Amino acid sequence: MNNWKNILQESITSPSQLHLFKKKHQNLNETISNKVIPDFPMRINSYFLSLIEEVGDPIWKQCIPDPREEEDFICMEDPLGEEALSPVPNLVHKYPDRALLLVTNQCAVYCRFCTRKRMVGTERMHITEENLQACYDYLRRTPAIREVLISGGDPLLLADDKIDHILSELQSIPSIDVIRIGSRVPCTLPMRITPELVAILRKYHPLYINTHFNHPRELTPEAKKACALLADGGIPLGCQTVLLKGVNDNAQTLKELFLGLLKMRVKPYYLFQADLTRGTNHFRTTTKTGIDIMRQLYGHISGMAIPRLALDAPGGKGKIPLSPNYIKESGENLIFENYLGEICSYPEAVDPL
Repeated sequence: MNNWKNILQESITSPSQLHLFKKKHQNLNETISNKVIPDFPMRINSYFLSLIEEVGDPIWKQCIPDPREEEDFICMEDPLGEEALSPVPNLVHKYPDRALLLVTNQCAVYCRFCTRKRMVGTERMHITEENLQACYDYLRRTPAIREVLISGGDPLLLADDKIDHILSELQSIPSIDVIRIGSRVPCTLPMRITPELVAILRKYHPLYINTHFNHPRELTPEAKKACALLADGGIPLGCQTVLLKGVNDNAQTLKELFLGLLKMRVKPYYLFQADLTRGTNHFRTTTKTGIDIMRQLYGHISGMAIPRLALDAPGGKGKIPLSPNYIKESGENLIFENYLGEICSYPEAVDPL
């Protein structure tokens, strides 16, 4: 695989650079506006850019700036209320026994639908070693926290020694039992996953990685090799997919994606309704869309390949599961509909007097 640092360094950061990589598209720059870049930076490495087949396709929509990002007056800067839930900068303590640690503002690709797009790739997200030390100190004096999710930005873009140091600090805290890493590099820059990196990660079991694939075309030979390296290193892999209008908002696309992930030893974990993030309203589907898709998946593919559909409630209120309603009537007998639309009956248990 090519050196991941070189690929990252040669990323394009403005629409005017696109012609250097995609000469086959005539008048390419005319379809893109520069006006969103000051607020929402652009970065696309050559690997991920190579997955684009035509203007406006599912890969294009995820990474190419869209003028509608500046026309969104419905959504919010910080839809999940992370800043209000941060006892110290870059540590979010939303759930009683879990915390989110933000360790970098950099990603291999700046996804246009990102929940933290107000900060990622900008100085508005400033992280120093002193700041991280304050986060470790908070975790040490808050023993109720037993699990830490490392995110950013993308933590796996950090240097190997930096990743090693962060994991070592977290593992040294007695109350922390489990570490998770949220990373999209297996999808957007798979050559970053090296044997040297895996050797570091495997020192810190139990350690889990939740990655992020949104479309079957992202399941490339390079991505498969990256996930195989991680899985062979004993690292359980999950995938958090976002339901995106015009990208994957149909059952056939998601069926192909989820079955492909399972073959790669990546468990589809969550399918998220798009967050209410400013600049992303054009990606949002109705909640009914997601529920209808799940109805088309249940029973038709392996349960191992089916994620949980959920939305993250605004203001930091937490994840809310969404599901088709199969129950038609309840009482002494539960009347419900199965995945084929057949009406079934199940007698409720009766407590003895």
